[in-house]
Amino acid sequence: MLRTRAVAALAVVVGVLLATLPSAATATAYPDPQTVTGDTAIHDPTMIRLKDGSYVAYSTHGRLEARVSKDRTHWERAAVDAFATPPAWWYAYNDTADPWAPEITYRAGTYWLYYSLSSWGSNHSAIGVATSASGRPGTWTDRGKVFASETGDAWNAIDPYVVEDGDQLWMAFGSYWSGIRMIRLDPRTGKAHTADTAVRHLATRPDLPYAVEAPAIVKHGAYWYLFNSYDACCSGLSATYKIKVGRATSLTGPYTDSGGTPMLRGGGDLLLAGHGRYIGPGGQSLMRDRGADVLVHHYYDGEDDGAPKLGLNELRWGEDGWPSVV
Repeated sequence: MLRTRAVAALAVVVGVLLATLPSAATATAYPDPQTVTGDTAIHDPTMIRLKDGSYVAYSTHGRLEARVSKDRTHWERAAVDAFATPPAWWYAYNDTADPWAPEITYRAGTYWLYYSLSSWGSNHSAIGVATSASGRPGTWTDRGKVFASETGDAWNAIDPYVVEDGDQLWMAFGSYWSGIRMIRLDPRTGKAHTADTAVRHLATRPDLPYAVEAPAIVKHGAYWYLFNSYDACCSGLSATYKIKVGRATSLTGPYTDSGGTPMLRGGGDLLLAGHGRYIGPGGQSLMRDRGADVLVHHYYDGEDDGAPKLGLNELRWGEDGWPSVV
């Protein structure tokens, strides 16, 4: 009997000690990104699989830095960036002609590359577009300004994401100010629609400075899913970036999270946050590749002095219709 009681008491003590330790579920709440090698120092990436089966990724800085891969694993820096020389109109929005946050799409037999021009902390900003027959670095022809914002506007025209809905073309965008907005585009030009000029509102936060940006949208089943980056980007080891998601039955919203809270009132389910060496994941885009939806993003490497690195995670869609990352 004494031995039985001693064993029982020991079991209680061990149980209490184990309860104070991080659980396996907590330690693995977010999966690590897929393994990539080579030149993976990248910020605000967008990626596409080209006609020959190879991949190209464009990102912030330079004239849209370019990297190429044969297998989506090993990446090399291309000899040239997206543009050989910066278009003259860029200088009206950025003294160094340094574009940000590109987004590449393919439709109507043409590759389209959207990008942002601004300066830190300003909404004197513009989104431009270029086209290419191949999508490769150095082959882009700039087509000029798509949409712009000025200091009196309640939105910021950066971080474009373009999505088709039947025969209609739309662009979500936004960073801080009042959050995420959407306009309709003319499919012929890829620029702002002249007949439908409404600037729709998709997501914001109730608290200043409305730290939500970088929208990306995909349709799955009966729903459209809106992914946004929240909190502080671009600060290396101090970054607090994270990715949240909501959904809607209409592309133009209203988007809500799984609890029913509107994204226009701060809602959003947390999809991916920092863990271990992977600090501040965000700046995301989405790519459909061989039947899977791939979340393309950057994170800050805690084992490399906070350098921005390429992150790739596939989405897994649950029975309830909500995504998780794998």
